[in-house]
Parts: sequence; structure tokens; C-alpha cells
Amino acid sequence: MIIPIDALEADTLYSLAESFVLREGTDYGAEEVALDVKVQQVLNRLKSGEAVLVYSELHESVDIKRKEDIEPSEAME
Repeated sequence: MIIPIDALEADTLYSLAESFVLREGTDYGAEEVALDVKVQQVLNRLKSGEAVLVYSELHESVDIKRKEDIEPSEAME
């Protein structure tokens, strides 16, 4: 199920984005990018609609996915 970002408190949304960045361990190339910058990039993608929050009832967890990568079943759970 997709969770609208405006349904969450700002601190909660930030914490979810921070957790996602720390969990993903994304390689940003030769230049090191600060954690705050990475989190802000994720938040910007959520706000623009490029990424969405997806809640899994099966795993009782929230993940952040690119909008085009979500399965139809995830949108409707």
C-alpha cells in the first residue's frame, strides 16, 4: 500500500528517508556525499512523486521505491 507522505509527521518522514539511505549504501561515485544531502535527495524525490513510500503488511515494514518500480499489488495492498 502506498502511504501519502503528507500523512506523516515531518520528523517521521525524515527518519524513514535517513533509514533508507543508511540501509541502501548507495554508491555516489568518486565524490563523497554527506548523509544530510543524501536524505534531502530522497525527500525531494518523495515530494516530487518520483519515489513513494510503500507499506508491506506481510513484512510489517515501510520501504521507499521509485514509482515505476512498484508492483500493482503494492499500490493496492
